[in-house]
Amino acid sequence: MTFENDNIRLLVFDNMEQCTDEEVRRMLPLVSEQRRQQAMQFKFLFGQFACLKSYEMLMSLLGTKGEKPEFVYGEHGKPAIEGCDMHFSISHCKQGIAVAVSKRPIGIDIESFREADEALINMTMNADEARQIRTSPTPTQTFIELWTRKEAVLKLRGTGITDHLHDVLLGNERVITHTNNTKGYAYSIAMDY
Repeated sequence: MTFENDNIRLLVFDNMEQCTDEEVRRMLPLVSEQRRQQAMQFKFLFGQFACLKSYEMLMSLLGTKGEKPEFVYGEHGKPAIEGCDMHFSISHCKQGIAVAVSKRPIGIDIESFREADEALINMTMNADEARQIRTSPTPTQTFIELWTRKEAVLKLRGTGITDHLHDVLLGNERVITHTNNTKGYAYSIAMDY
């Protein structure tokens, strides 16, 4: 899936049948040495594939032809490309990979549907969010939609996961959430405009 407007360019890849050793070998020479090393640190094929595929998707969105830029990382691990005036965010789960770029700060998160127990709901959601989950006809989907919203906002802010998860969605950020019930995932994009 591709999405583009004046502010955001987005790619979502969910054809995970392509996650093969052959595809990993194909992508290895197409990425920077830094990204190749990062990919090969993953023990399992999926981690290697997601690391390489997300880089390939990012380069496509940035329009870098043949370039292999390396990442620099902020205090909390948020990646950037030195000298690049575009902001980006990358996320992946077992059902898909999502990459977004924008001229302004952006955050994206994609998550597979999975049930959340009461302890996790209480730890991550405020009272209103917990009520939404408990009263939803699809509580698993509602939990994941809320969770991706929170993580996208945290990625936008560049803070990583904090102890203040209950208050994350109380800011001024604009968040858009999409759900793919057929493939079993949701993703959210957070913007500060």
